[in-house]
Amino acid sequence: MSDFYRIKRLPPYVFEQVNRLKAKARAGGADIIDLGMGNPDLPAPRHVIEKLVETAGRPRTDRYSASKGIAGLRRAQAGYYERRFGVKLDPETQVVATLGSKEGFANMAQAITAPGDVILAPNPSYPIHAFGFLMAGGVIRSVPADPTPQLFHALEKAVAHSIPKPIAIVVCYPANPTATVASLDFYKDLVAFAKRHDIFVLSDIAYAEVYFDDNPPPSILQVNGAMDIAVEFSSLSKTFSMAGWRIGFAVGNERLCAALARVKSYLDYGAFTPIQVAATAALNGPDDCIREMRAIYKKRRDVMVESFAQAGWTIPAPSASMFVWAPIPERFSGMTSLEFSKLLIEKADVAVAPGVGFGEHGEGYLRLALVENEQRIRQAARNLRRFFEGAETTLHNVVPLQARG
Repeated sequence: MSDFYRIKRLPPYVFEQVNRLKAKARAGGADIIDLGMGNPDLPAPRHVIEKLVETAGRPRTDRYSASKGIAGLRRAQAGYYERRFGVKLDPETQVVATLGSKEGFANMAQAITAPGDVILAPNPSYPIHAFGFLMAGGVIRSVPADPTPQLFHALEKAVAHSIPKPIAIVVCYPANPTATVASLDFYKDLVAFAKRHDIFVLSDIAYAEVYFDDNPPPSILQVNGAMDIAVEFSSLSKTFSMAGWRIGFAVGNERLCAALARVKSYLDYGAFTPIQVAATAALNGPDDCIREMRAIYKKRRDVMVESFAQAGWTIPAPSASMFVWAPIPERFSGMTSLEFSKLLIEKADVAVAPGVGFGEHGEGYLRLALVENEQRIRQAARNLRRFFEGAETTLHNVVPLQARG
């Protein structure tokens, strides 16, 4: 039997190959240091957990919840946007709580995409940015991921040559996987472009609180007129280390938020009410836990950059996000990112995410997540050093090394 229509539209899940190899190695007793998935290892804030425990088990909170989020949670997100970005939101019409930003993107795609609609999506990018629309019957036209003049050139070209005209542009800053950050001036230009061509902008800022310098990443909704064409997706997953809680938001344009809320009303009853109450406590509570999270990730970043360089792998230091976007070491440049990822598991007991899993233009790179403590990161560096030092002999018949000419 042939695959179902939507299944056929999805390419093979690249990360599954790495996951299988990782599981096999662990089953064999290997101590794999996992820098692959962006799965936070830090605990959720204590006051958030206490609120969850306090609320759970009450008959009233065990009932069906609200698919677009309880009123208190939506008000809390509106309050966060006003404090952090100076942006005023109507919690009734401009805020929708989602089951993480991933679900929000997928259901927004279902809400606004007709078969054959063209979406402009960055490449490389987080897979749901493209696949959510592919599953909804849309067509993806890839554009560069970095916020540069080349992106606007590609956008103009896409509008001129796409039939039908694109309905939306997806952007993500700080970027997953590349860790690139956009400026407010870039967003001003993007809003002007989108309004000129009557195109929606779907912005993902899941990593907006994970930054390491004195310049907090901005929101597109800070731009005058952005509310006319933009919706922004965010999440508590990284900000409060609540990835498994599945709480996120879509905020901004009322028409887009209403479309998302309508679709969600047919599909789910929202997150478990105690989780939403605890998420409200997170947003309304002290932000010292966010500063602590930033400091931990920054220290891990610094340790990774320094120790990996000493091991023989020079990687760039990101200014934001919980990821390092690292080029394949030059001596292994004859390998694909998937091949090199598999090799690191086999020879160095280190798991990373192959760049090609984020799109064809991610080839040649690996995404490394800062989800292991400093000691484990240094252990990974020692493993890499041993692997690199023995690579000339162990790989003699496996891959033509650049260093051997």
